[in-house]
Amino acid sequence: MGLAIVEVVVGLVVLGLSADRFIMGSAAVARHLGLPALLIGMVIIGFGTSAPEMVVTTFASVGGNPEIALGNAYGSNISNIALILGITALVVPIVVHKGVIRVEIPMLLGTVALALWQFRDHELSRVDAFTLLVVFAAFLTWSFLHALRKRGEQIESDAEEMVGELRTPPRRAALWLVAGLILLVASSFVLVEGAKELAHQLGMSDLVIGLTVVAVGTSLPELASALAAARRREHDLVIGNIIGSCIFNSLGVVGLAGVIHPASVDPLIVSRDLPVYGLVVVFLGLAAFRFRRDRRITRLEGGLLIVTFITYVTYLLVTSV
Repeated sequence: MGLAIVEVVVGLVVLGLSADRFIMGSAAVARHLGLPALLIGMVIIGFGTSAPEMVVTTFASVGGNPEIALGNAYGSNISNIALILGITALVVPIVVHKGVIRVEIPMLLGTVALALWQFRDHELSRVDAFTLLVVFAAFLTWSFLHALRKRGEQIESDAEEMVGELRTPPRRAALWLVAGLILLVASSFVLVEGAKELAHQLGMSDLVIGLTVVAVGTSLPELASALAAARRREHDLVIGNIIGSCIFNSLGVVGLAGVIHPASVDPLIVSRDLPVYGLVVVFLGLAAFRFRRDRRITRLEGGLLIVTFITYVTYLLVTSV
C-alpha cells in the first residue's frame, strides 16, 4: 500500500505543477503567435485547466478502468462547484452576471439531464460518446462567436488584463509547453496506476477513488486559477473557468472516454452522483439568482457549498468500506 500512496501523492503533486506550466506555456505561446486575448482566455486557459481530467481519463479508459474515468469527470465537476467555488467565495464573494444565470447554468443542468438520459441503460456507447462530443463542439463554437459579438465588455477587458501578464520569452514559453505536457502525461499515468492499486488494497471501488482522490487532485488547477482571478476581482473569469471546466468534463472528457472505450456505467452514477451534481448546480443557480441588483455568491453560501462537499465525500468513504 505504501507504494500506491506514494504514486498517488507524487502523481497529484506533479500533475498540479505540470498542468500550471502547460497552461501558462500554451497561453504564452499563443500570445506570441498573435492569437486574440479573448480566445486565449476562453479556450486555452479556460478549458486548459481541464487538461488533467482529460489526460487522466484517457489513461483510465485505455487501461480498461471506466469507473475511474467517469468518477474523475463527474467528481471533478462536484469538486469544482462545491469545493473550488465554495473556497473562492469564502475568500471573495463572487458576483454573477445575468448571462450566467440565463445561459451557462441551464447548460450545466442540460448536461446532467443528457447524461441521465444516455445512462438510463447503464451503458456509455460510442454513439453516446460522439453525441457528447458533437454537443460540446457546438457549445464551444457558440460560446466563441457569442463572446466575439460582445467585444468591449468586462469579460474581454479581464481577458486582456490576464493575457497581458504573460511576459514569458518565446523560448521559455515553448519549454514550459513541452515540459508541462510531458510531465502531465507521465504524472497522470502514475496517478491512475496508484489510484487503481490503492482502491484495490483499501477495498474501495474504482468509482469512489475516481470521485474523491483523483477528482479533487485533478481539480487543483481550477482552484489556483479561481483564487488568482478572485484576488484581482475578475469574477467573470472565476465563474467562466469553473463552468467551462464542468462543461468540458461532462461533454468533452466523458465523450473522449466513451470513444476510446465504450463501457458499462455503474448504477450509482445515475442514482447518486449525477443527482448530487445536479443539486449543487441548482444551488449555484439559486445562490446567484436574487431579486436585487448585486447577484453574488456570498461567504455563507460558499461555506454551505463546502459543507455539502464534505458531507458527500464522507458519505462516499463511509459507505464504500
